[in-house]
Amino acid sequence: MRGSLDIARPVEEVFDLVADQRNEPSFNPKMTEATMLTDGPLGVGTRFGAKVLSRGKPLPVTIEYTAFDRPHRIVSRSVMADAIAEGHVQCDPTPSGTRFSWDWTVTVSGPGRFAGPLVGVIGRRQERTIWTSLKHHLEGRDT
Repeated sequence: MRGSLDIARPVEEVFDLVADQRNEPSFNPKMTEATMLTDGPLGVGTRFGAKVLSRGKPLPVTIEYTAFDRPHRIVSRSVMADAIAEGHVQCDPTPSGTRFSWDWTVTVSGPGRFAGPLVGVIGRRQERTIWTSLKHHLEGRDT
């Protein structure tokens, strides 16, 4: 699942909002809560516990940063029941703000593995919706 969009905000602002997973419920209605599980500054090894709605029920997710290059790139691994999502988000400067991109590989186990193509279609649509909501959230802020 990959894609990108332009956000009319500075790279540092976009990166910092996205890097702290505790902010995601403010722009992602499917994430109902997020807490930081590790101490210290954000970086490699930072872990978050979150809950996302899946078919209307909260699903626990553990997110760990495996690479962290502020303000440009975060590589992470998200583990949930029967699925692991690995990949990155990236912020690149543009004349009008930030090109925000994402690239995820999702591995599904258990009975859900037979729905691979459907998972891909739904996942791509959900990712586009989440990041478009981020764009609206950031661009709606006062400058």
